[in-house]
Amino acid sequence: MAKKKENLDKNLGDSILELLRITSTVIPDDVQKVVLEALKREAKNTSAKYAMDIIQANIKLAKMKSQPLCQDTGTIIIKVYHPPGFMQQKFKKICEKAVVKATKLGYLRQNSVDSLTGKNDSMNIGPGHPQFHFIEHNKKSLELKCMLKGGGCENVGAQYAMPFVELDAGRDLAGVRKVILDAIQKAQGKGCGPGALGICIGGDRGSGQMHAKEQLLRKLDDTNPIPELAKLEKDIVKTANKLGIGPMGFGGKTTLLACKIGHLNRLPASYYVSISYMCWAFRRQGIKLDKNNKISKWLY
Repeated sequence: MAKKKENLDKNLGDSILELLRITSTVIPDDVQKVVLEALKREAKNTSAKYAMDIIQANIKLAKMKSQPLCQDTGTIIIKVYHPPGFMQQKFKKICEKAVVKATKLGYLRQNSVDSLTGKNDSMNIGPGHPQFHFIEHNKKSLELKCMLKGGGCENVGAQYAMPFVELDAGRDLAGVRKVILDAIQKAQGKGCGPGALGICIGGDRGSGQMHAKEQLLRKLDDTNPIPELAKLEKDIVKTANKLGIGPMGFGGKTTLLACKIGHLNRLPASYYVSISYMCWAFRRQGIKLDKNNKISKWLY
């Protein structure tokens, strides 16, 4: 029994390590498809085309050499869908060991800094890093979703308290549209565009930001089940790509790859629109584990 338990723990650690490797070095198929479509749109002999060519070459090289898509391997966010009775603390310890190993192997950059001392000597382990989010489900299987959220794109995220009088943006979807486009305009290619947006309408300041990030776990080719939000998502992408900001802010036809919008209930006194930006190095992946804690399915 002890030997079996030891093997299960080892398999779990190995599976998490592989999840981290793939997330860091291989862009998901749905993202690659949108990047290739953007590459075709840009005119020849332009800075935008040159930037997209470099992005595509980077994607191919990272996958071939199993090296990070970006030197900023970002905040490690791990969402865990688990059955009842799951030992969260034990999982965290196994996961942290996998993070340290992934850092030593070069899949992750040593990238977690002590906010008080400025020291970077923790091999990506410390308060709030990695971030864990546990969700109990009725399945017996364990599913993990990982996102590596870079600092550059995090810097151009935004949150608006509505009504936002500077833009005459009210507490409705027309107002939401105005502030989303304002955030895109202000980013001006920073955060390594073209990128994608995760949006949350409502919630409080904290839950809104978290739910906005959760929207980035959706596949880029899905359709929002709420018709008015599906319409707004398409409109934001179409309008953003007419702004002329383009890849890396060099001009061109591709400013935004996707926009995903969710919503949470709010208090009558508050109406927040939270915007999370993801760079072109859209690093998220997920796995389903079998009863032996080995990877049985990739989720993206």
